[in-house]
Amino acid sequence: MRAELYEYVRKNLEGENLSFEEALRLFELPLPALGKIADEIRKRKCGDLVTFVVDRNINYTNVCTSKCKFCAFYARNDDEGYVLSLDEILKKIEEAVEVGATQILMQGGMNPELGIEWFENVFSEIKRRFPSIQLHALSPPEIYFLAKLEKCSVKEVLERLKNAGLDSLPGGGAEILSDRVRTQISPNKVDSRGWLEVMRTAHSIGLKGSATMMFGHIESDEDIVEHLFKIRDLQAETGGFTAFIPWTFQPERTELYGRVKHPAPATRYLQVLAISRIILHNIRNIQASWLTQGFEIATLALFFGANDFGGTMLEENVVRATGKPFQPARVEDIVRAVKSVGRPVAQRTTLYEILRYF
Repeated sequence: MRAELYEYVRKNLEGENLSFEEALRLFELPLPALGKIADEIRKRKCGDLVTFVVDRNINYTNVCTSKCKFCAFYARNDDEGYVLSLDEILKKIEEAVEVGATQILMQGGMNPELGIEWFENVFSEIKRRFPSIQLHALSPPEIYFLAKLEKCSVKEVLERLKNAGLDSLPGGGAEILSDRVRTQISPNKVDSRGWLEVMRTAHSIGLKGSATMMFGHIESDEDIVEHLFKIRDLQAETGGFTAFIPWTFQPERTELYGRVKHPAPATRYLQVLAISRIILHNIRNIQASWLTQGFEIATLALFFGANDFGGTMLEENVVRATGKPFQPARVEDIVRAVKSVGRPVAQRTTLYEILRYF
């Protein structure tokens, strides 16, 4: 590896922050060179083991006041709106547990009819029925919305939900943590400072969480770097992020479709994935997105900085609402894909504890 490329490896492994200019220069490198840097970091930091979780994504409601321009999931009118009953939620979890799921991801819309007591009741009943399940639920915008709805602090909401059974927070709703972008694509949703403050507060009371980035819409390279730096800096402050998951915007059936006709190509995905690995020196786990990229590109992502294959996702409704075909990943599918490139593979928990090797 050339000396100037190895300097990026050295800085990452020694926990040295890149400057904004250094980070932007990464976008100018040829994709193979980027992949080589990111793969070397991954190898030294994580080894060759690739992990995944068996999970189900339950979208408890599609009623949402935010009406983000990138979203095809929210109900356009009252006839399309739904709220899952407690029995429906428990049935979905029972089905997931029967096939070995250890994680339940629960996210939905900002529904003004659902106060914090609704969530406390649901979470406590989930934990009563399924005490070993890891409840990975409610993204920062949902938490922020609940705090406004209940006229209380974010910390109070998080503490009450934690007491009811919440284990960790998914990093959804981040999109791009640049308010230049957010005011255009999600003007009714919490701003970047609010998103970060929810995560900061969650980490302060012992709730870990993941971080995400949705790109491939109207953002610039500078916006991506701004997003990654904000995640990096909060991680330096709290150490509360377990993983980072970049994924590409799916434009069909959304309000942005007129401006963005096609998802970002695989080359752009791999570029941003590799840059994420290089910049985020203090986040160990970088997750590939088979949901938006398909298995072939997700497997290739293992050579561009990713060390985790995500979840089996027995159910998913948000990306599917854009019209993108969806089929759950079976454990054997993930194991076969990872082993096809000579990597060992293991099932993990939400917090990256190894459950079994294959």
